[in-house]
Amino acid sequence: MDEETLIKTEISRQIDKSINNSIGTFHEEILGGIDGYEMGNLSGFDIKAADDSLFADIKNKHNTMNSSSAESLFQKLAHYADTNKQAKCYWVQILATKSFSQHWAGIINGKEYSHSRVFKISGDLFYQMLTGQESALYDLYKVLPMAIDDFLKSNEKSNKPENSALTEISNSANESQRSLLDEINFENYSYYLGFDKLK
Repeated sequence: MDEETLIKTEISRQIDKSINNSIGTFHEEILGGIDGYEMGNLSGFDIKAADDSLFADIKNKHNTMNSSSAESLFQKLAHYADTNKQAKCYWVQILATKSFSQHWAGIINGKEYSHSRVFKISGDLFYQMLTGQESALYDLYKVLPMAIDDFLKSNEKSNKPENSALTEISNSANESQRSLLDEINFENYSYYLGFDKLK
């Protein structure tokens, strides 16, 4: 790959990551806005019941965790269940491969994990559980185009510039007389030992 293709690929990867994080935040805000539930606000969980009877960690995709992060998540949810004796704790997978709600037990990183009140659940069934409406996630999906259209119409006059990250990096590299890769590394790591040599 030439430098420009590499940079464009990295920009796309970072945009995809940002979009997935934003989708996760969107679901946290929607679910945390349901009466009787609230967002974790950096408390270690994403959603909890106001009466501490439910704690949940929301992941946008079912395959976003490696075994170490799965182990850490299980341990965190088990801790909430142990600390709050009536609580059920959930790993919520918004984009799962099927609808399911089940105890989360099994071998992670070579260790057996099980807890009577730790579960994993698909996004549709979690929405149903919190709202009491069977098709709550589908209903949200159906109204999103209207909400997005209203939002875009209300922001038409903001005249936001197009994504110009590559242009900005290129201009900065030209000014500093560094290659594109050196410029990106300098911008990200200039405070690390040795990277000051990229000046």
